[in-house]
Parts: sequence; C-alpha cells; structure tokens
Amino acid sequence: MEIIKEYQKNNLTVIWKPKKCIHAGVCVKTLPQVYDPNAKPWITPENASVDALKNQIDACPSGALSYREYYK
Repeated sequence: MEIIKEYQKNNLTVIWKPKKCIHAGVCVKTLPQVYDPNAKPWITPENASVDALKNQIDACPSGALSYREYYK
C-alpha cells in the first residue's frame, strides 16, 4: 500500500508521495522555510503563501508533490 501524506494550508492540501520522490531538492531550495528534511513534520505549508506553494509544487520534477484545492 502506498504511503501518502497530506498537509493543510487554508483551502490547499499539499500531497506528498514518498515513493515517487527522487530527492532532487527543488522543494528545499525553493522554499526552505516550508521543506526541512530534518524536521518532523518536514513540510510546514503555513510558512508560505498558497501561490508560492502551488508554484513550487508545479516545479517538482518527480511528481511526488501535488496539491488539491477546495473552492467554496
């Protein structure tokens, strides 16, 4: 069974699939205040804007990071 982790920021859910991750480091280099591989949890989406998160996730080369948005 695939492990999937979800992290919430307002109406955005950041989704991380560890098995897909190739550890390119794009996330850590782009938003170090959000992605800290030495922290638990390692993703703290509250430390960036929704737009910054979406732009960074769209640049993830492996597709391990994705997001889901909710509209009211």
